[in-house]
Amino acid sequence: MKGTLLRTTQAAALALSLFAGAAYAAGTHAGHGTPAASAPIGKPGDPARVTRTIEIDMTDAMRFTPASIDVKAGETVRLNVRNSGMIRHELVLGTDADLKSHYDMMMKDPGMRHEEPNAVSLEAGKRGQIVWRFDKAGTVSFGCLEPGHYAAGMKGSVSVL
Repeated sequence: MKGTLLRTTQAAALALSLFAGAAYAAGTHAGHGTPAASAPIGKPGDPARVTRTIEIDMTDAMRFTPASIDVKAGETVRLNVRNSGMIRHELVLGTDADLKSHYDMMMKDPGMRHEEPNAVSLEAGKRGQIVWRFDKAGTVSFGCLEPGHYAAGMKGSVSVL
């Protein structure tokens, strides 16, 4: 019985590690520690509780419009994000430290794509959205972590009042 349980546990662990490795190799960030639900930046919001929608445009000039947004602490907002450029862009919410660290990772593996609630990655001409609850007063940053974009100034901030 003990041997069967041990083999079953080992098989499950091996399957889980192979699945996680395949997801990483496929170029997604799912499950590798991105700040998707990090308390300092808030948490994924309930679409039924959205109090307002904010339109954000991403361009090949490496800018977000608007680059600064004001929200109230506790507010759940829908960020409608449009890539009006000709190349891939993304919007990732996080702390400055998390974004910088994640950007460094993207520079090493530029094929990775974001699939977290705090991020939207869009091909040219596409639209997407993030529904987010900003829990605490302070500043939440956002940026495009595509290689070269963040360093070129493709950053913004949310002031949570």
